[in-house]
Amino acid sequence: VGDITVFIDENWVKFLDWMMAASGGYLDGKNMGATFNMLRANDLLWRYVVSNYLLGQQPPAFALLYWNNDGTRVPGKVHSFLLREFFLHNKLQTGELEVLGTRIDLSKVKTPTYAVTAAADHIVPWQGAYKIRELMGGPVRFILTEGGHIAGVVNPPHPKKKRAHWVNDDNPTTDPEEWLKTSTKVVESWWTDWIPWLSKQSGRKIKPPTMGSETYPPIMDAPGQYVLEK
Repeated sequence: VGDITVFIDENWVKFLDWMMAASGGYLDGKNMGATFNMLRANDLLWRYVVSNYLLGQQPPAFALLYWNNDGTRVPGKVHSFLLREFFLHNKLQTGELEVLGTRIDLSKVKTPTYAVTAAADHIVPWQGAYKIRELMGGPVRFILTEGGHIAGVVNPPHPKKKRAHWVNDDNPTTDPEEWLKTSTKVVESWWTDWIPWLSKQSGRKIKPPTMGSETYPPIMDAPGQYVLEK
């Protein structure tokens, strides 16, 4: 597993600024995807070179890979701001981040937070995300689940495909590894923990609004026709 800090230093950010300016002021989704793939080169690059190019095997159909390849462009100014303010200078963690003249102080956020991390996440390592327990001003329920950056989150309950997650509300340690040692492993999707937690934070159920109008009637029920097309 690679380290995303390899791609985040002042010289690299300057190169990205130049590349985005040359392409019209945005970062192409393919460039972003290539960066993430290089963080797991053995799994996401070389595996397909060997299996597809050298052995002539067709890659298996995998819904998450199709979703992952559907990258979108990122405005250049947004991307530069994110890399410099969040990563190079780490201002969100230090409480120095400003957006439109307003300073963002996470310690003043008192609402409950549900934080989901994934054990095999190569983009957001869970040990780093563990810091959220200290940064937020309100209660934080921290969950570690099996899987990676996408599959760890898109992980609904399934009778034949059970993944586990870890919970530990009793240990206030700032050390993520110590937290894991004293945590409880639950052999269920993390969704089974999230839904009851979300229900406690929610108000009464209300009737959903009527979609569309006489001028623009609904075409069909959600999720929409395009989802059903092959």
